[in-house]
Amino acid sequence: MYQFGASFVGTDISESQINEAIALSKGMEIGYRVCPSEDTGFYDDSFDVVTACQCFHYFDTSKFIPELRRILKPKGKFCKIFMEWLPYEDEIVNAMEKLVLNYNPNWTGEGFKQFEFKTPEWSRNCFEIETIHTYKEFLPFTIDSWCGRIRTCRGIGASLSPCEINEFDKEHRALLAGYTEDTFNIKHEIQIEIYRLM
Repeated sequence: MYQFGASFVGTDISESQINEAIALSKGMEIGYRVCPSEDTGFYDDSFDVVTACQCFHYFDTSKFIPELRRILKPKGKFCKIFMEWLPYEDEIVNAMEKLVLNYNPNWTGEGFKQFEFKTPEWSRNCFEIETIHTYKEFLPFTIDSWCGRIRTCRGIGASLSPCEINEFDKEHRALLAGYTEDTFNIKHEIQIEIYRLM
């Protein structure tokens, strides 16, 4: 979004993620801060817009929403963005999810079905939905990038031992052995929800 001319500040709870962002945005005037979303340390009424991309489900909304309200300017906007792979529409994803469940039967990240918007409890009495965008997109991966993506999912990288992760990775690569193309596409659904502070 930097190309559109706004002033940006990026935050993450992980210092290594912030360091990676700094390296990727070299030459851009973007501020960064290592902090939890629930306690940013920004001044009141600091931002016109706050975005959360692929991370909102990790937040403690009982703490995040008051912080969000505090740092947004009056009538400020919150944009929640996330994307999900589609196991019922993509055979690669379907096979991968079954394999993850073999290693981690308690994994709760499987089985995403088509997005249906319901007004979230956290938004009541403080935010109103302004617009919703949802669409499907084929995202390109190589075998290495797809395997890396799945190793970082909470069902694998955040849950299994290093030995189990290596065993999973071997089996996952065996599943993909039939794909000889340099890249293949994984079907995702992207959801963008824009809320306005009441």
